[in-house]
Amino acid sequence: MKTKQVPVIITLVAGLVTCLIGFVMQMKADEFIKVLVIVLISFYILGGIAKVVLDKNFTEETEEATDEAVEEAESEESDEESEEAVEESTEE
Repeated sequence: MKTKQVPVIITLVAGLVTCLIGFVMQMKADEFIKVLVIVLISFYILGGIAKVVLDKNFTEETEEATDEAVEEAESEESDEESEEAVEESTEE
């Protein structure tokens, strides 16, 4: 899964919400800028944490799926070899 953009999306959404609330509450410009900077930095960090968690979980699922596929392939190969051995023994 592509999670590179998760921190940016979370940050932009938080910034949008902050802007809307700032305009509705008619905040002063200096106060608004301070709040906006704090919100953007905070949510960028939270987005980075969310990205790491998503990467870790999806990597584990991919590894498990790959391991299962390898095991299935090996079991199919051993089944085919067993069937060939049975066919050879019955022919003799």
